[in-house]
Amino acid sequence: MPASGLERPSADGGPASVNRIPIGRDVAIGRGAPLAFIAGPCVIESEAHAVRMARALSEICRRLGVPYVFKSSFDKANRSSITSFRGPGLKEGLRILRAVKEETGVLVLSDIHEPGQAEAAAEVIDIIQVPAFLCRQTDLLISAGRTGRPVNIKKGQFLSPWEIRHGIEKVRATGNDKVLVTERGTAFGYQNLVVDFRSLLVMRGFGCPVVMDATHAVQLPGGQGDRSGGEPVFIPLLARAAAAVGIDALFCEVHDDPAAALSDGANALALHLVEPLLRTILRIDAAAREA
Repeated sequence: MPASGLERPSADGGPASVNRIPIGRDVAIGRGAPLAFIAGPCVIESEAHAVRMARALSEICRRLGVPYVFKSSFDKANRSSITSFRGPGLKEGLRILRAVKEETGVLVLSDIHEPGQAEAAAEVIDIIQVPAFLCRQTDLLISAGRTGRPVNIKKGQFLSPWEIRHGIEKVRATGNDKVLVTERGTAFGYQNLVVDFRSLLVMRGFGCPVVMDATHAVQLPGGQGDRSGGEPVFIPLLARAAAAVGIDALFCEVHDDPAAALSDGANALALHLVEPLLRTILRIDAAAREA
């Protein structure tokens, strides 16, 4: 038994025990589906930038045969400082995400921070994300589940992997079983995170496809005083390790100029590094699936 006293999931975490979740007409994540890539800038900086990033990333994924979902936030409600850029907001952000879908044909993921945002977001967003800091908020999880959209729950930095079961059950209580769970590191003292790769197997044991967020996992929360720092040199290492353990999707915040990013540039993956990383991940993923 884990130290928390929670029961371990009964499933062995193998691929056969994981749900297969349809995201779009030609994309699914989970049992038997190819490894997917969820990526984009942390926050919507402008319509032109979002479209440009979505087009570049989708082209890379097309060449490699990787299912792709564009990720960007319309509001970063958990920035360290009140003066930090938060994004265009719900109405304008959803308009931009709709434009991204129409101009590039990609699927999109974004996060909600309040229950009242769920219904409007579900009209545009293909996967609704519940932020790590809010993964225990019952009303938020239920509102996300009631939309019928796939829900990606990011495991809080303050939770053990066994505890995320409760968030999963809250979404499933709405009749929505399309739940993904994302590992993004666990608080390890001040301004530091650590990844326990056992968590991937533990969370997969709840029957959910498991996503590895290799960019937030290298974040140094509050490490730059009024904003978070990061150690992006470790992004490829964590991504490769996760692929070896077994994941259903890789999540990366990607920017074409991380130094100029308006949010989380310190832990973003540079756009030019995406294709070589994915090529490596695909080889590891293929080997892991054969093992």
